[in-house]
Amino acid sequence: MRKSVFQKAPELKSAREIALMREAGKLVAAALRMCRDMAKPGVRTIDIDQAVEALFARHGAIPLFKGYPGQKVPFPAVTCISLNEQVVHGIPGPRQIRDGDLLKIDTACKLNGWCADAAITLPIGDVRPERRRLVRVAEEVLAIAIEEMGRRQWWSEVAQRMQKHAESNGFSVVQQYVGHGIGRIMHENPQVPNFVSRDLRDQDFRLEEGLVLAVEPMINMCRADTRVLSDHWTVVTRDGMPSVHVEHTLAITRQGVQVLTADEPPVNGPPSEPRAGTGVSPEASTLSSSG
Repeated sequence: MRKSVFQKAPELKSAREIALMREAGKLVAAALRMCRDMAKPGVRTIDIDQAVEALFARHGAIPLFKGYPGQKVPFPAVTCISLNEQVVHGIPGPRQIRDGDLLKIDTACKLNGWCADAAITLPIGDVRPERRRLVRVAEEVLAIAIEEMGRRQWWSEVAQRMQKHAESNGFSVVQQYVGHGIGRIMHENPQVPNFVSRDLRDQDFRLEEGLVLAVEPMINMCRADTRVLSDHWTVVTRDGMPSVHVEHTLAITRQGVQVLTADEPPVNGPPSEPRAGTGVSPEASTLSSSG
């Protein structure tokens, strides 16, 4: 979501509500697993979007992106699909995926009244080593957030470590867009930046049981500056260099941090690789708090 100045206190969730959000998270994870399987050179981005829309419809879920109001026009698709220098909010269409692309897919749904939101970045085919390193570092930044949420008292402590890891690897953190609280609607309080700024110091929030956040680092290869294209949605890097976006919906529970959008292997099927772009396995979807 676009960063704004004002926010209210976070809205905490009960264990029952978090369990319902996990069901929505499983469906989002399944959608991204399907996207991963479809993401090959020659595939059109609109084909991926239509497959996710059909999956949500089969499960009676409401896609949260399609029709979302913007400054000029509503968003027209159920996924944001962004390529290479596109950071977030790319609109699916006839463009074909090519070998060497960095493909970012973000989607969210509401199931039985509760929401979940996640994103992955997929290197397509023969991707240059520096681009693969950018993906790896972005996934590490998100993994740091998952780990540190169970250890720290304030979000600023987590954001500081996320930003430090990205910048120490020579990359930059997008600051025009941030994560968000999530629950009965997609965008709830608080705003969840992946960096530390004066605004965050004034609007910091405590990490406590019942807090549910969509944490979504956006990491650029070079400069952090972005701009919006004439379609009023697609955000690109100003310098034209690649960007990576990954996201999970995370809940702080009595047992630790739970990754509500972690993937699960198919029933009666072989174990699957970690999904949703962060290296988080289903077995590690809840991390113990260290106080």
